[in-house]
Amino acid sequence: MKLNEAIVRRIEEICKERGSNVCDIALLGGMSPSAIYDLIKGRTKCSKVITVKRFCEGAGITLSEFFDREYFGATEED
Repeated sequence: MKLNEAIVRRIEEICKERGSNVCDIALLGGMSPSAIYDLIKGRTKCSKVITVKRFCEGAGITLSEFFDREYFGATEED
């Protein structure tokens, strides 16, 4: 699995766990939802740590919690 694919998978998991959507979580993190949507739709090939961090803030989790999935250990570079 590519790194961006793993990040998108985790974003989708978090949205489902929270019963929320990307837009709401991104706004809570103080960012434009378009940054996340661009990542999900593949328009952004290299996600920025700050984008993931702000999404995490909106979801109420840490970066460590975000990346605490075994599939991140087996990712390939994009």
